Amino acid sequence: MNYPFAKIPPVNQILENLSSQLKHIDQIFVKQIVENRLSDLRQHPDKYNLTRTNREEILHLLVRQIESEIAVLVAPTLKPVINCSGVVLHTGLGRAPLSHADLQYLSILEGYTNLEFDLESGKRGDRLDHVVSLLKLLTGAEDALAVHNNAAAVLLTLNGLARGKEVIVSRGELVEIGGSFRMPEVMKSSQARMVEVGATNKTHLGDYEQAITPRTAAILLVHPSNYQIVGFTDKPEIQDIVSLANQKNLPVIFDLGSGALIDMRKFCFSYEPVVSEMISAGIDILTFSGDKLLGGPQSGIILGKKDLIKKIRKNHLLRALRCDKIALALLSGCLIKYLHRDTLLQNNLTMQLLARKPDEIRILADTILNDLKPEVKKKVEVIETEGRAGSGAYPVFPIRSLALKLTAPSRSADKIATQLRHLPVPVIGLIENNCVLLDLLAVFKTDCPILAASLNQIL
Repeated sequence: MNYPFAKIPPVNQILENLSSQLKHIDQIFVKQIVENRLSDLRQHPDKYNLTRTNREEILHLLVRQIESEIAVLVAPTLKPVINCSGVVLHTGLGRAPLSHADLQYLSILEGYTNLEFDLESGKRGDRLDHVVSLLKLLTGAEDALAVHNNAAAVLLTLNGLARGKEVIVSRGELVEIGGSFRMPEVMKSSQARMVEVGATNKTHLGDYEQAITPRTAAILLVHPSNYQIVGFTDKPEIQDIVSLANQKNLPVIFDLGSGALIDMRKFCFSYEPVVSEMISAGIDILTFSGDKLLGGPQSGIILGKKDLIKKIRKNHLLRALRCDKIALALLSGCLIKYLHRDTLLQNNLTMQLLARKPDEIRILADTILNDLKPEVKKKVEVIETEGRAGSGAYPVFPIRSLALKLTAPSRSADKIATQLRHLPVPVIGLIENNCVLLDLLAVFKTDCPILAASLNQIL
């Protein structure tokens, strides 16, 4: 088919018809977007109905599309959302939520900071000093490091202590961290050789002992924070593994994954290894995430014996994996809150949500229902649900919660869920049995008016 390409307006005419609000953007970039759109039109004229559209209509269509494209381009893609998924540490939604108080620690970053400058001596300092003292005080560790995330912490530790040597690990602990990042692959990338011992469900102390050779550099323990093996299972006590490792002059590395600084049984959860208790038990190196149970920014923490941390510090990968000033500022603020245990729940949003009682969630539900229009309220039902900690923490431990069950006979659940996601403040729920559920476990009090207004608009 011969398309009437003569109808296509020139670049200058399109630029002249664009909104005056776009004049503040460098016209070099605007022109590039226009040329890309025209190139697309020439390659795919059917999309623009070129044969049945006049020149003015094509111009109007192009201007509208280009203005829309630029509006999307200059708007931040990161935006606040309301988490109605029932998962507190939702990886897709940023894991540990940060409060307004947390963000106050970013204000110190305006202008220049003493990131790597020792104010006492006037010489170059170490950026990690901004969090090391707090980590040592809170955990009892001799020394500490902070890197991008826990995968980086494990990678750096293995590369620093066992590069080119063997590391013993139980077959029952070869976890997938998430996003297809598996422990065997992390170990391979670290250039340490993995030696598997035991079976998936049972590993004995003798399995570790028999695998030790002159080439062994460490024993690696991996806490099953994102799965659970039940039934016919067995594994040695941590103290027994530590004793064996001490006899053989080997370090024990323990990847805790989620990493709890306090005993989660206080909040009616099952026992999760507490970092300070593992240090007291004689573990040589501990690694865990900063944005899971700790409730801080994305980061990976390495704690342990001073001589081993010193060796890890000398590893060339540390420069590539270390935290930047933003993560360090937020992490230090998070750790400072743990010095005030009596106010931790009020100041740490992760702990606050995990410790929520059903009665507190009921108040949220009632607040939202009271703000709904009568005709909308008929389409909303409050039901009991079970939420989750998420991000590998407490994989089989349900948290009692409530959800708003939405029904609209004229629309599918997919349609409603899509409309909720496209709101100015997106609402992220879940679909069960062709109904949209808005779980309130991770919803904040300040979200309630927005959520009610959203439901009044959508339903």
